[in-house]
Amino acid sequence: MSRLTLKACASAALCRLDMNDAFPVKVTPALVTTLFAGASLFAIPAVAQSYPSKPVRLIVPFALGGRPGSRRRGCCWGGDGARPPGLWHCILQRLATALFAGASLFALAAVAQSYPSKPVRLIVPFAPGGGADLMGRALGQRLSLSLKQPVVIDNRAGAGGRIAAELAARSAPDGYTLFLGTSTTLVFAPALYPMLAYDPVRDFFPIAPFATAIYVLVVNPAVRARSVKELIALAKAEPGALKYASSGDGGPAHLAAELLNFSAGIKTLHIAYKGSAPGTIAVVGGETDMMFSNILPALPLIKSGRIRSLGVSSLKRSPALPDVPTVSESGVPGFEVYIFYGLVAPARTPREIIDRLHAQTLEAMQLPEVKARLASEGGESMSGTPDEFARIIKSELGKWSKVIQAAGLRGE
Repeated sequence: MSRLTLKACASAALCRLDMNDAFPVKVTPALVTTLFAGASLFAIPAVAQSYPSKPVRLIVPFALGGRPGSRRRGCCWGGDGARPPGLWHCILQRLATALFAGASLFALAAVAQSYPSKPVRLIVPFAPGGGADLMGRALGQRLSLSLKQPVVIDNRAGAGGRIAAELAARSAPDGYTLFLGTSTTLVFAPALYPMLAYDPVRDFFPIAPFATAIYVLVVNPAVRARSVKELIALAKAEPGALKYASSGDGGPAHLAAELLNFSAGIKTLHIAYKGSAPGTIAVVGGETDMMFSNILPALPLIKSGRIRSLGVSSLKRSPALPDVPTVSESGVPGFEVYIFYGLVAPARTPREIIDRLHAQTLEAMQLPEVKARLASEGGESMSGTPDEFARIIKSELGKWSKVIQAAGLRGE
């Protein structure tokens, strides 16, 4: 008997009792409540005997098929073939994972063994004919022979190499697109442009550095300084009076002079030109007082006495100018400015391909003809593992970020 039925019966009884004036007991609400409670005691056993009269739902607080149990039947797969129950589910899941991992290892090995099966593109971030282009072509020619596939040079000049770098960073990480990374694109640009569309550390996988180029500090013969120490003393005596030329805002020559300002505690005035050659001519003509110039184009002017060399930007003396001291040994300890050239690939390129390209690059850079080609362009061969190259990029980026911040420079 349900509670509603009991309640109805009690109400009917109350009505009848009210109508019977001869009933000897006075009817009150308390009496009705007592009668209702007593009837409930008899009804509960009856309900329990008829339970369950419909399907029962069991709520499980875990995913379908997970441990500690499963809602499906069967000792291996579910009764409806959908998912395995409990312990079997875990065992089979781990087995599938192991098989997939093993297959992946074999697949990567197969990819590395068959690589390359088509031409490889090497993106060079500068126009044809420049130093970076010639170095890239020298390396690409040797890689073509060792890889037995053409290495196609793709010159993408513009925006100081940033357009090419972004293109390379967004390319497929399959080993068929490589990038000629330089200090300009992997260090200077990221330090100057905070909102750059690529990250030199996150978006590239370093393969190998293969060449460096250094600079020589030159002055017009009329400048009253025959050494770096004398130049610093002159700049301190007349802050802002000395003018230095560069190949453009944010370029290596510009930042080298700012590093000298920062390290020596001096102030000189920057005059930007459209390229190294116009800047060097400005020093020769007396329009500016000094410049950090590439060694190769400066050599004939130094030898003819049209400009005077004070120091080279490397930590050791240059074979091209053995009698010229370094800036570091001339009063600015630790001063070093160089441009690196290296091979990088888009991030997530398989390590097996990276290792093969690294080995082929090292082999190519040891060839006498390649070293001679680099020397003719004012460069020196450089070697290092992918991890060492990554550390070089991070170290240079940290160093030049401080210099750029101290100089108040910012790319537009």
